[in-house]
Amino acid sequence: MTLADDSTLLREGLVRLLAEEGHDVVAAVGDAEALLATVERDRPDVAVVDVRMPPTHSDEGLRAALEIRRRWPGVGVLVLSQYVERRYATELLTGDPAGVGYLLKDRVVEIDEFLDALDRVGARGTAFDPEVVRQLLARSTHTDPLARLTPREHDVLREMAQGHTNAAIGRRLFVSTSAVEKHVNAIFDKLGLPGSGGDYSRRVLAVLRYLDS
Repeated sequence: MTLADDSTLLREGLVRLLAEEGHDVVAAVGDAEALLATVERDRPDVAVVDVRMPPTHSDEGLRAALEIRRRWPGVGVLVLSQYVERRYATELLTGDPAGVGYLLKDRVVEIDEFLDALDRVGARGTAFDPEVVRQLLARSTHTDPLARLTPREHDVLREMAQGHTNAAIGRRLFVSTSAVEKHVNAIFDKLGLPGSGGDYSRRVLAVLRYLDS
């Protein structure tokens, strides 16, 4: 994998952590230009990308993540951020979500959750921080089709958007898998989306299509 973060301390700490966990970090860089160059050269399974990087320390990393998704769709992208950048996050997540993750940096200190998210992205799954999902789903109820959902369906939708399977959602919400499946079908019906196929990435893509506010 490739790691991009302008903080030398965090970057080196993540390299050491990932190496200890058996991940092969082929490059660790500090700016978006170097990130794109190493992804082009090495074609890693996953690029872990900070949002704010030189020269302006604004959104270079997130724009580089979008470029990676455009040019090398087979490379997974796990974005790390101190905050939710709504515009580019929505653009990133409303494309094909297979191999995409967005975590707030506070989540990195929860090592097991970070490693789980990394593994999911590397396996072409998805991993979205709960706070990212909450902010992106916070839209006006006057125009938002999500307003038609029940509180429990909102709970299921939030867990879906984080990348959890039906079985995992059931465990997290203390309900049966069959109950989760019924909620998922109701969500698709209320949003006017096809509920067939069962493909997880397609489910997440359908949810995230409504985040462009």
